[in-house]
Amino acid sequence: MEAQTAGIVVIGNEILSGKVVDENSPWMAKRLRELGLDLRRIVTVPDEVPEIAAAVATFARLFDIVLTSGGVGPTHDDVSMEGVAEAFHRTLVRHPELDAALRQHAGEHANEALLRMALIPDGAALIHGERVAFPTVVVENVYVLPGVPEILKRKFEVLAPRFSGVPFHLHVVYSRLFESAIAESLETTLAEFPGLLIGSYPRLGDVEVAVKVTVESRDADVAKRAFERLLELLPEGAIVRTE
Repeated sequence: MEAQTAGIVVIGNEILSGKVVDENSPWMAKRLRELGLDLRRIVTVPDEVPEIAAAVATFARLFDIVLTSGGVGPTHDDVSMEGVAEAFHRTLVRHPELDAALRQHAGEHANEALLRMALIPDGAALIHGERVAFPTVVVENVYVLPGVPEILKRKFEVLAPRFSGVPFHLHVVYSRLFESAIAESLETTLAEFPGLLIGSYPRLGDVEVAVKVTVESRDADVAKRAFERLLELLPEGAIVRTE
């Protein structure tokens, strides 16, 4: 089975200005990897409808799954739904189910600002799930998620069964030698195992480990044999520990 590809569109002036640190895309990247999807690109755009629309339209064309983060609340800068609607040349419509849910939740405090959250792109679908008070809006292959990390994570887990992939098998070796000393071993291993993924990550400030090396493949046997081969090729004394 071929793995699905994914792209993430992070939306928010607060991210671009540095006022808020983006927690969502790193978390989603990790979860997508665990699910076996290929995350191909992450982009951050401001709270501007044309910018959102352009990014969403491009990602929807390039990737199987697009996840947006942020811009779905009741305030003036929450324009993600408008951006997604424009990306697909659709209008915003008031969804009766969302409108009723918002009115029931807020009671006499249900003002127009809150009820704006019932406006979604025409033809969009709603995905419900346990532990999620408000459904996720989906337009074709675009899943519109909130910016609040705790809510985004709950909604993502509801969506996760929809995402099909081939999980990676991972092995790790920690080296006390620097990258220049182990580079040839890494290159030889890659040459012997086409399609293998090897990552090399320096550990500055670590008195014991100089580099963390990861060996990955969607084929468990290939991952195991490549890892064993790399251990044979590494210079004597390079290995601190393995995982």
